[in-house]
Amino acid sequence: MKKKQWFRLDTAALIFPAIKRYNWNNVFRLSATLNESVDLEALERAVMDMSRRFPTFFVRLRTGFFWYYLERLDQPAPIRRDYAYPLTHMSTRELRRSCMRLLWHENRIAMELFHSVSDGGGASVFFKNLLVRYVYHKYGVEVAPEGEIVDIHASPQPEELEDGFYRFAGPKAVGRGEEDAYRLTGTRDESGFNHLITGVVPTETLLEKAHEYKATATSFLAGVMAESIMKLEKRRLPGSALQPVKITIAANLRRIFPTRTMRNFVLAVNPGFDPAYGDYPLEDIIRIITHQLAIELMPQTMSGRIEENVAPQRNPVIRVVPRVIKDVIMSMVYSSTGERKGSINISNLGQIALPEKVAGYVRRFEFIIGEQYSYPNNCSVASFGGNTYINMIRNIHETDLERLFFSRLVELGIPVDIETNERQ
Repeated sequence: MKKKQWFRLDTAALIFPAIKRYNWNNVFRLSATLNESVDLEALERAVMDMSRRFPTFFVRLRTGFFWYYLERLDQPAPIRRDYAYPLTHMSTRELRRSCMRLLWHENRIAMELFHSVSDGGGASVFFKNLLVRYVYHKYGVEVAPEGEIVDIHASPQPEELEDGFYRFAGPKAVGRGEEDAYRLTGTRDESGFNHLITGVVPTETLLEKAHEYKATATSFLAGVMAESIMKLEKRRLPGSALQPVKITIAANLRRIFPTRTMRNFVLAVNPGFDPAYGDYPLEDIIRIITHQLAIELMPQTMSGRIEENVAPQRNPVIRVVPRVIKDVIMSMVYSSTGERKGSINISNLGQIALPEKVAGYVRRFEFIIGEQYSYPNNCSVASFGGNTYINMIRNIHETDLERLFFSRLVELGIPVDIETNERQ
């Protein structure tokens, strides 16, 4: 009998199985809209190529006595029609079969991934290579390996499989003590439907406006989002009860440390301000977020935060604690600290670069993260083909935040085309 291949969860991945619920877990989505209808046979052949080259993506979640782990699948899970709304709940039963969904609908290819497998940065590399292989099988177009495009016939490189947190942990841990943030609330949609509003904006115009504020696109969007949340908070709470407004931003550590890992390699930072001290104009909010991010993203600071996450795994006592007890502890820690430090997430994949031979077949590229367990809104961003797609997802009925945020972009001179999956 052939021995199953398995992979330890990376440092960032350990938390996600412990905090999943019967009606929620941490899943995200990448999708590409093509110029022509999807050829299912070509997609199936591309997936088979990918399963040999990217083994850590074709896995299922398994339960051990001390830790969860990922077990490689003998065959990729069947490609499914994209049948409902983005990020329908991925149940524990489904995770035991496969941690990844590969989906298609008309001219769209999508993947939805349990966060224990990888992050948006690693998954985007996988997805780009999938599109390259699809175009090869559909149109016979070959792309030479370069940059993020791999030699599909080569074996996975050890660096791609590494837990980058262990390699880049610093000599001293940086603590995570910080104030709790204001939390958005609303009337939960009991059907479980994920309401999605997409704002499509011209990338050049967005960047020009961000540069006027001496900011990156991420800092600028985070500033506009923070201002919108501040306005909501002031409507709902008296001045004496105001809490800090903080935007959780996923920092792709591959841009700071030299690794090609395909596993999780991100850390969250929470820049923001406290409106209890007075009014903050947008210019000040963006400047605060820009400077806080610059400090947080220094390699020295990040290596210390990495060490803070890695240190517990080295503790010999913790290592031998049964998994069921670890689950309780990690769930309690996450409930008390994990989501309390931010008001909303903004995760920006940045400019998506596809090989020139492939880009012409793709009309649109999107990234969607699900809402968090304890707060109802999230935001994810990706740019492709001259447009930036800002996806705001929520599990509540109220649209107050989206209205404020996108209206403010228009006020600032950035045209926004609104799309929604709202049921009529």
